Formats: sequence, structure tokens, C-alpha cells
Amino acid sequence: MSSLNTHLQKWMPILTPLSLVVGVLFEDIGGQLLFLVPWLFAFMTFAGSLSMSFEGFKSLKRYPWAIFIIIVFLHILMPIVAYFVSTAIFHDHLLTIGFVLAVAIPTGVTSFIWVSICRGHLALCLAIILIDTLLSPFVIPALLHIVVGQSIEVDTLSLILDLLWMIVLPSLAGVLMNEFTKGKIEVTFGRKLAPFSKLSLFGIVMINSSVIAPYIKNINWELVSVILVVFVLAVSGYALCLVLGHLLWKDTRIITTFLFTGGMRNIAVGVVIATTYFPPKTVMPVVFGMLFQQVLASFFARVMEKYRLKYEVVSSLKVN
Repeated sequence: MSSLNTHLQKWMPILTPLSLVVGVLFEDIGGQLLFLVPWLFAFMTFAGSLSMSFEGFKSLKRYPWAIFIIIVFLHILMPIVAYFVSTAIFHDHLLTIGFVLAVAIPTGVTSFIWVSICRGHLALCLAIILIDTLLSPFVIPALLHIVVGQSIEVDTLSLILDLLWMIVLPSLAGVLMNEFTKGKIEVTFGRKLAPFSKLSLFGIVMINSSVIAPYIKNINWELVSVILVVFVLAVSGYALCLVLGHLLWKDTRIITTFLFTGGMRNIAVGVVIATTYFPPKTVMPVVFGMLFQQVLASFFARVMEKYRLKYEVVSSLKVN
């Protein structure tokens, strides 16, 4: 299982878009499996939460401003940027909703993997993921209500309940089990579930991509423009995190954590929300984010390594 998980992790930048292509090609099958998506997502959230504990809340006392700034970046700054960029380019309210949703969803659980690889602040990263996850049932509906306005009727209560079911309850269950077993469940059970969690992600992408199949099959300038803007926003998210992190903190571990928690998103939940509550066109900006997320994370991991080396050289020169 460990070997399978390693291979799946390595090939995620290729397997994720491949899942999208398969879903488009077999749209009839994917359309019949939509009922599985909330269950697959709940399983993913539970499996990912087995490595978390309430210890992460201690970071709330040690780094309150860091957590506050990251939450503001995720749910205020980037949605504002996405709103103005999308309205200026497309003049299509459905696409605007999709772009805002794509950046307003919670930070990705996989950000923990990249923070670990790049030697970031793991406790702070876990705290951000956990706190952002618990806030999502309230933050996302509020943002969507502001953006959607009266043009589309959204069942806010159902949206909140779905987010509680797909994110909060599985997360709390995983954290409580980790606490109860004093971390043993993550080693004995969590690592065995890890490859199935990634396979669930591919399944979610494949099933939900069937919804946007009619748009992808008819390639036009609007589709190309959507993909390009998604790419620009994704790169901008990472780049802004690096710049702001450099200006705000001197600790490269915190900057690394800000880079990946601010740059990555739990795109699967965005796709589920878009397909459940909005017309198919809204899904386009969200689902295309999956094409770039892991590739950009890999690229910025190398950027962060060079930044760290340069920072350490400059710091040593100042000391001498």
C-alpha cells in the first residue's frame, strides 16, 4: 500500500488531468455515478484527517496573526482578485461565480505533504487546515451569497449541511480517532487508506468532469480563455503568498507554510458545490484548477528551495 501510495503521489500531476479526460469521454457513465461523489469526498476527508490532532490548535496561541492573515488571504483577498479579473474578461456571471468559488474553497489537505517536503511549519499547517475546514460551512455560503446576489437561488441551508457532512464531520471523526489512539491509527490504518484516498480524488474528478463534457468537447476561445485565466490565478496565488510571506515573516518555515496553504485548494469540494448548486458552466473554472495545482506545487517547491538557500546565505552574511 505504501508503494502504491508513493507511485500515485508521484503521478498525480498526470493522473488528475487524465481522470478529467476519461470523465469527458465517458460522460454518460459519469453522469450516473454523481450520487457517489459526496461519499467519496467524505471518505477522502476522513482519511486525510487521521494524521491531524487537536495539538494543531496550540499554533492558534503561538501564531494567531499568521493564521488570521492566511484565512484572510484565502477567503477575502483571492476571491476579490478572482471576481474583478473574471468580470473584466468574461462578463459572464456564471463564470464569475465559478472563479470566485475556485479560490474561496478551503485550503487543500495535500498542502501538508508539500509543507512537509519543503521543511515548513507542520504544526501551523495542520492548524490552518483544521481551522479553515471547520470555518468552511459558514465562510463559503456567505461568500457565494455576496457574489451570486439575487441572480441565482441557492439553498444555503442545504449547502451548509452538505459541507458539514462532507468536510466537518469526517474531519472531526478522524481527529478524534487520532487523539483516542494517541496517533497510532495514522500509522496502522491511515497509511493504508492513503492510496484509496487518492483514487477517490481521481474518481471525483472523473465523475464530475462528465458535467462539463459538452463545454470541453466544443473547444472555443471562451474555453481556452477560462483555462488561461485559471492558470494565471493559480500562479498569482502562489506568487502572492511568497511575496507577502517574505514581507511579513523572517521565518522560512512560516513562509513555506503560507506558500502552500495559500496556493493550494481543496478543489474536489468546489467541484461538488458547483455541480450540486449551480449550472454546469460554473464548474469549468473550478475543475480546471485540478490541471495545474500539483504541477505548480512542484514548481514552487523548487522556487522555495532556492529562496531558502538565498535567505540562509544573506542571513549568514549579516551575522558575519
